[in-house]
Amino acid sequence: MTINKQVFALSPIALLLAGCSLSSEPTVSGEISDYKGSASITQGLAKTVEDNLFECANGRSRIAGVGEIADADGKVWTVPANNHFTTAPKAVDLYEGCANITPNSIADVAQESVPVAVIDEDGEEVTGYIFADNYFELYINGQLIAVDTVPFTPFNSSIVKFKVNKPYTIAVKVIDWEENLGLGTEDNRGKAFHPGDGGFIASFSDGTVTSSDWQAQTFYTAPIYDLSCLNEVDGKRLSEDCTTEGTDNGENAYAAHWETPLNWMEQDFNAASWPKATEYSEDEIGVNNKKSYMNFIEKFSGAGASFIWSTNVVLDNEVLLRYEVK
Repeated sequence: MTINKQVFALSPIALLLAGCSLSSEPTVSGEISDYKGSASITQGLAKTVEDNLFECANGRSRIAGVGEIADADGKVWTVPANNHFTTAPKAVDLYEGCANITPNSIADVAQESVPVAVIDEDGEEVTGYIFADNYFELYINGQLIAVDTVPFTPFNSSIVKFKVNKPYTIAVKVIDWEENLGLGTEDNRGKAFHPGDGGFIASFSDGTVTSSDWQAQTFYTAPIYDLSCLNEVDGKRLSEDCTTEGTDNGENAYAAHWETPLNWMEQDFNAASWPKATEYSEDEIGVNNKKSYMNFIEKFSGAGASFIWSTNVVLDNEVLLRYEVK
């Protein structure tokens, strides 16, 4: 995410991202061999394999590249994450400035024209309203329903429809995109290597909303400058002790990667070990100046939904979400 320029006095995330810590710029310390956790560790910039997935036809957007980087064992990791942006059906835009889709309210949206993905022919038709910072891929019972139309910026929001019988499983891959591939950073706030933040919120017409009742597991964390700051407790992949400050010398930062289970989106996948999602406020995510959110706020926080992510909304760049609707 390109971090919101507005700084909120009560938001610890905003303070960290604004560089309000008294500590100096982060520098790399330690060796990969010192790390004893379950992640695979890479260091430095990834090789770009896709220059840019998205061109904004009406305005500007950050470059949404894709890279590859090998760990010490030779395993190649895709960063910021494997995705289906170029091949999957796209969600319908609620608001998307690059396409000149800029309604002032939900009343101005032609919801009846949204195509319906069918999981169960005799199922209930459900409408979903989604805002992701930056990118999402939505699965219902393992079927890929739609992906975000904008991988990085500008910020957009989406609407989807599907027919399904209860109980059903919602699974979402969310990605906080990056400019400096493999490092989890972007050129922002006067620093060439500054971490961004994520965030995901959704509500559905059957009453389902994002909350801490969902599960959220981390699969890519960066930038890391001292591997000793990483910790794992009760299934949580924690980075709360890691710095979130920006620097002009972040080329050699570390990143932590975990293998994504092949069937993570399936209804019968066992996610019992995954931690609960962490909720974040609108101020922490920084959406009060985003028309793609505020113009439809009654479908987001107004519907009882909360922003969710893993335990670190700044450093965790690939997160998988799951929720069973009963």
